Amino acid sequence: HIATSLPLPSERDHLRPRIDLIVFMIDIKSKYSLRNVEASLAHVDASFFLGKVCFLVTGVGRMNYCSVEMNAIWKLRDVYCSPVLFCELELEGVRVATAQRLLRMLQICAGHVPGVSALFFSTLMRNSTDD
Repeated sequence: HIATSLPLPSERDHLRPRIDLIVFMIDIKSKYSLRNVEASLAHVDASFFLGKVCFLVTGVGRMNYCSVEMNAIWKLRDVYCSPVLFCELELEGVRVATAQRLLRMLQICAGHVPGVSALFFSTLMRNSTDD
């Protein structure tokens, strides 16, 4: 399911499936995109930040048109202990690889990968991005 911001409307709570992963998309060319994500973060239960949230930064192939400082992205990663993925949506191969990576993350977060928890996976992601 896709939402443009949080909180989600409460009138459909009874129909909403369980939420296993939240991906916050940030368009590096739009400060509004970052502000929307920052405002939405306040509506996420703290327990989700233990392996069930990631930030997907798009538009990275056009860094010369960047409106969002990378320091702001790194701050979100550090404050919310959540991994950051980068993607250029205009390149099909990158888009497909990112979609596959997100799908694998979702499978882990939903508990469909035996022996790997969302928290453990998040720790692995964090360590790989710090190198």
